[in-house]
Amino acid sequence: MNLAGRTALVTGASRRAGIGAAIARRLAQAGADLVLHTWSPHDADQPWGADEGGPEALAHELSELGRRVELIEADFADPQAPAALVRGAGQLDILVANHARSTPWMPLERITAEEIDLAYAVNTRATLLLVQAYAAQHDDTREGGRVVLFTSGQGNGPMADELPYAASKGALAQITASLAEPLARRGITVNTVNPGPTDTGWAAPEQREEAQRRMPFGRWGDPDDAARLVAWLVSDDGRWVTGQVLNSDGGFSL
Repeated sequence: MNLAGRTALVTGASRRAGIGAAIARRLAQAGADLVLHTWSPHDADQPWGADEGGPEALAHELSELGRRVELIEADFADPQAPAALVRGAGQLDILVANHARSTPWMPLERITAEEIDLAYAVNTRATLLLVQAYAAQHDDTREGGRVVLFTSGQGNGPMADELPYAASKGALAQITASLAEPLARRGITVNTVNPGPTDTGWAAPEQREEAQRRMPFGRWGDPDDAARLVAWLVSDDGRWVTGQVLNSDGGFSL
């Protein structure tokens, strides 16, 4: 999986323990240069907290591999931010939309119009605008474009305590084929990954135990489990796969 000479934008890379950071490491190891999107204020408002100095440490780690690495902060609640991010990133070969707005414990009784709107703005609207800006860089004479989106398995079972998040991420799974069909004419593949329960430090002990009992392999996913699949999808070996929603969840959805 040689990605030398290619540049990837990976969103949601604010935490070194997260899936975005694991994807960045895999792509850097394969030779890609990287533009990493971060937005630490979201993490600062969550129970797990911000990874202070994490984005800078990750960028340094990857640059030690000889890669060009750029960090760009952007708040995807701003509708202008996705296009501005792509412009700032320059010419891209790979887009991995890994970012997420997640508010734990948001069941039907607690949801608000504000949180629904914000979840859709960050998770759905920003992702579509990122793909739009990325696709505008490509014409039908250029091969090898790759887009990978992230959903959350809400189609495989209930996520009753995270309704705004589940609804906004579910939209990405439903729209995957509708993005993939027209972009294939420009040499771009589009796929969506459901990583299943992944140990990035967000889950409470009771959540960990409940999910682990349902895991056929007896463990939660590691961020690198998702990263390995993404690295394959964006490589030349993944060029014949498009329009798919892939459950890379260790059998959790069985």
